[in-house]
Amino acid sequence: MQSRFFFVLILTLLALQAHSPISAQRPPNIVLIFMDDLGYGDLSCYGALDIRTPHLDRMAAEGIRFTNFLSAQAVCSASRAGLLTGCYPNRIGISGALFPLAKVGLSPEETTIAEMLKARGYATGAFGKWHLGDAPEFLPLQHGFDEYLGIPYSNDMWPVDFSGKPVDTAHRKAQFPPLPVIRGDKVVDTIADLEDQASLTARWTDAVIDFIRRNRQKPFFAYIPHSMPHVPINASKAFRGKSRQGLYGDVVQEVDHHVGRILETLRELELDRNTLVIFTSDNGPWLNFGNHAGNAGGFREGKGTSFEGGQRVPCLMRWKGTLPAGLVANQLSSTIDILPTLAGISGAKLPDKKIDGVDIGAILKGDMTATPRRTFNYYYRNNSLEAVRRDHWKLVFAHPSRSYLGQTPGVDGFPGPSHENVPMREALYDLRRDPGEQYDVSAQQPAILDELRAYAEAVRKELGDDLQKVTGTGNRAVGRL
Repeated sequence: MQSRFFFVLILTLLALQAHSPISAQRPPNIVLIFMDDLGYGDLSCYGALDIRTPHLDRMAAEGIRFTNFLSAQAVCSASRAGLLTGCYPNRIGISGALFPLAKVGLSPEETTIAEMLKARGYATGAFGKWHLGDAPEFLPLQHGFDEYLGIPYSNDMWPVDFSGKPVDTAHRKAQFPPLPVIRGDKVVDTIADLEDQASLTARWTDAVIDFIRRNRQKPFFAYIPHSMPHVPINASKAFRGKSRQGLYGDVVQEVDHHVGRILETLRELELDRNTLVIFTSDNGPWLNFGNHAGNAGGFREGKGTSFEGGQRVPCLMRWKGTLPAGLVANQLSSTIDILPTLAGISGAKLPDKKIDGVDIGAILKGDMTATPRRTFNYYYRNNSLEAVRRDHWKLVFAHPSRSYLGQTPGVDGFPGPSHENVPMREALYDLRRDPGEQYDVSAQQPAILDELRAYAEAVRKELGDDLQKVTGTGNRAVGRL
């Protein structure tokens, strides 16, 4: 009788496992949400005063909030290249921002997160802004994604002025084609005006949720590079006027709402305990757009600069039941660390070519003494080395820089001035005491100064430096038509 009872029990457990949505051996699902120009101070869990982000705040409460997290470079295409390949963008020939009809793009010789996870058995989908080459040869389906719906570059790269009206033939944007929406490799729609722009956040989220539902029986990787809050911004009618910070706050609160929809879908499908959700941004805010730009959180400067306001971004990671809840991680980390970290938790094989990211899995386990990354080697703008960092020491080299300081910002979608090629002097900053990069301590720390200068020479030999007219030996070729 007893043996028969145990036999029935075993059969019952096997039947339950067969109908369970998750197998114990199945690697985790990955949802990676990548914002565009979102500032460090734009979420309420990072100190925003007049923007409410309850769903993202819940992610922070149920997971890890990173405070010392850097984008790969403070501009669109380069930051995406670094995220998806685990490499400093200059290593793989991508710097700055690509424009429509570009003759270059992400090389097919590079391995993306999607290709790495696809080899592990993942379904892969991308939904939103790509910006790594708009020619068919460079689109997401050629880089490991099973499906794609989105726009191929920034949402301001269209023949429309800041007013929302079409430009005349003499305008610099007249050369741009209508902003296309691409499904797979084919154009299926165009974004014609600001009302169309207002639909994008929901449109990408609808596609993500559909992808998750269709692929819930196997591991999946969903990449959501949102088009906003990069200008031009607009919120759908349901969210306009809902924040206390005008249209920009409305846009961020709408994003938060749709993050909540994704989290609810995972809960409904009983997937939230086997899904790592990552939320971060490509770079800091485009400050000269004033009330249509974000908040750098007290850090110096913003998008397009190598100061912390350009590259330090919010990052939240949530994996219910696996990551410690409510943890604040102050260790240095970066978007280039996401690829090797995902390899570690999924059992995927790392790319054969050299990458620059490190596995921060020890931080995800709650080890507050772990320092998987002690240096951020390459604060580049285009192909010029502008700074290097070790721990809390940051050496900024003399260089011409974009600067927003002292400039009156624009208003309601129109930009104010941002001065280009402003001369910056060499300075050593102690980010532990001076995160705003205001006080040069090089005279007090000559040994640190010499160490970082020598370190920079090794960096220049590897990846080059246009300012010093040095050609690197470790660069790889960009993809070309």
